Parts: sequence; structure tokens; C-alpha cells
Amino acid sequence: MKSSEIRALFSVVSRPEVVSLAGGMPAVSALPLDIVGSMIGDLVSGMGAQTLQYGSGQGDPRLRERICDVMALEGIADASPSEVVVTVGSQQGLDLVTRVFVDPGDVILAEAPSYVGALGVFQAAQARVRHVAMDDEGLVPEALEQALIEARAAGDRVKFLYTVPNFHNPAGVTLSEPRREAVMALAERYDLLIIEDNPYGLLGFEHGPMRALRARNEDRVIYLGSFSKTFSPGLRVGWVLAPLAVREKLVLATEAQVLCPPSLTQYAVARYLDTQPWQEQIKVFTELYRERRDATLESLTALMPPGTTWTRPDGGFYVWLKLPHGLDAKLMQPRAVAAHVAYVPGIGFYADGQGREYMRLSYCYPEPDQIREGVRRLARVIEAELDLHSTFDAVDTGTFRAVRSSVPAPSPADQGGAAAESLTGPANRNENEDHRA
Repeated sequence: MKSSEIRALFSVVSRPEVVSLAGGMPAVSALPLDIVGSMIGDLVSGMGAQTLQYGSGQGDPRLRERICDVMALEGIADASPSEVVVTVGSQQGLDLVTRVFVDPGDVILAEAPSYVGALGVFQAAQARVRHVAMDDEGLVPEALEQALIEARAAGDRVKFLYTVPNFHNPAGVTLSEPRREAVMALAERYDLLIIEDNPYGLLGFEHGPMRALRARNEDRVIYLGSFSKTFSPGLRVGWVLAPLAVREKLVLATEAQVLCPPSLTQYAVARYLDTQPWQEQIKVFTELYRERRDATLESLTALMPPGTTWTRPDGGFYVWLKLPHGLDAKLMQPRAVAAHVAYVPGIGFYADGQGREYMRLSYCYPEPDQIREGVRRLARVIEAELDLHSTFDAVDTGTFRAVRSSVPAPSPADQGGAAAESLTGPANRNENEDHRA
């Protein structure tokens, strides 16, 4: 086990002078916090004997019913509460599924890049992760089939495909409808299990929820869901939807791991879904994140030097940025932190050391003006890196790194507020460039 690139940044991004484009923290301040607080207080005062007691290892029956209502928005109309296992966030759900299915040495297919929390789970299970290429339309079916053919030829057991089809973390892209059908066809042809991780599916900016993979085949897909992005991450309530035979194993695994999920948080989510206009609240979140996404993309277009490219998400939390040729996001990170801006280097989203030229930018938590200032600081750092790279291009890598580490951070004037330079300021704008990664 090892620390993730995101967790390693926590001590940095908590500093007030740092604009964090790193962590994917939802904007919980947009919730009606007074109403939520009263609701939870009423639960304890009126139902304390239930909410403060042990519960079922599978989860509260009422909450499992409401979870089925939530999944119906994505076309999963045949789900039964008996197939749902409530978990401590979808992260625990992924860990349980991996414990049930994976033996050391088994192969797991995952998109390139992939969610850093999933890679940590797979590594702890001693699985071998094989990445499958993505593009602007999500997972590439031809690359998936090639990976399956090569694994079969090598005698490897592919236990499942792990995928985040909607507003991908970290890439921000969404699996297109034709590709969803193609992936499901490959699952049938190659007897492949799919783990569909879908925390962002209701947070689309341009259209309603897409039909889930689980809605297309109930036997081939295990679905992971979470209330962290649509209600509260601090409550840590997620779920797994699985066929009954798998569900039985998941309940055994969760009872061995935590006995049962916390009762109070389950009752809180169920009461919220029963009494509050939660679908309207999701629309509030969506509009807030859309505004912050727009601020991010506008700032990137105005400020980033030529050769920088990025994805254009139509939902969710993340932009995936590729640096100009020759730059390394991991090596550049200390200079960015010195310039009071934080991001997550791309290397953390691969199991095999790829991704040094990429970074993940999260727009969900900062206000739009903070985002603009953060992108301004980041652009300055990238420009400085390009200057250094150009100056020492003929120098060997070791000497280049030594010189680079001795260059001072940008001055406070360079780190100043948004008023120091407008979004249209730099002379090297690349508005006509195709910024799709």
C-alpha cells in the first residue's frame, strides 16, 4: 500500500494562500445546511434508539428502496432493494467487490488514465492492472478487445473491466452511446464482468443522465453508486448493485470488515430523499459546477501557452490537461506549490508509471474568481518551465533537474490577485488551437 498523489497534497491545499485545483471536494455549502442540520437533529431526538444502534450488514431497507429510485433516473428500472448493499462510500464498495473476485496475480482492465482510489485498491489486492486507451469519447472498444485477446493468449485471467463511464475521473470525458453498446457486446463475446463506477452520472451540464451500462445487462455489470457528489461526502454513504449470488458474498465481506455501515448516516440520507427536493438540489449543484467549468475552460483558453491541450467535460468535476512537449507535471509540482497553486500530477492515475506529461484540474470547489487566479498562476509556472526547458534543452537530464530546482519561485507580484492581469492579457493566446486532449 502507498499514499495516493491526492492524499499527499492535503497538507498543502489546506493552506489559505494556495488555490487548490487538486482535490475533488463537492461544494456542500450549496446545500440548505440549516434544514439538513435540523433534519439530522430530529433523527437523533426522535429515533435515537434506531439511528444510534447497530444495523443490518446489507444496509437499511428504506434507504435501499430509495437508492433504487435514484438509479431509475439512469434507466435501471429492474433493480430490487434486495440486490443493493449499502457501503461506506462507493470506495468501500469497490474494495468489497475486489476482495470477492480478485486473487493475487489476476488481471484487471482499467481505462488509461484511471481513478487513483481504484488503483490503490487493486494494488493492495496484488492484482495486475492493464490499461486500456481512451479518447474524447471514452474507452476505445477496439483497444479493449485487443487487451482481452492478448490476455487470453498469455493465459491471464481477466477478472473484470473497471470503468467510470460518465464525466470520468480524471479525464472528464464521457463514454458515448455507440461505444456503450460496443463495450457491452464485447462483454458478452468475451465473458467479461464490468464494474461500473458512477458517482457523477447525475451531474451533466448539457443533457440528462445517460443510460447506465447496468441498465443494458443486469448479469454482466456490477454498479457502484454514491451520495458523496449529490448530497454529502462526509456522510460516507454509497452502494453496490449486484446479482443476488454476488450480493450474498458482499454482505459477508462487509460484515467481516465493518460489521455494518453506520446507521445514523443511512437514516439521514433516507430522510433527506424522503423529505427534501433532492432532484432540485442536484440541479443547483449542476448549475454551480457548470459555472466553474466554464471559468476553467475560459481561463485555460486565454492563458495557457501554445502546446497545452485539455479535455472539455460536459459534466462532473475534472479537466485533464496535457503539458507542452517535454514538461513533467510531477517535477513541476514543487514550483507550482511555491507559486501557490496546486494540481494532481497525472502519474498518480496510472499503474505503470505513465502520465508524467498530464495533470488533473478540479473545478468543483473553488469559486470562479479563485479558479481564474489559480489558472493564471499555473500558466505562469508552465511558461517558466518552458523557458527553462528551452534554455537547457541540450543539457543532460540530471543537470537540467539540478538547475531547475535552484530557480527561485515566482515573486509575490507574479502570484498576485486576478487584478494583476486580465484573462485576455497574455500575448501568446492560442484561441484557435484545438484544445481537445
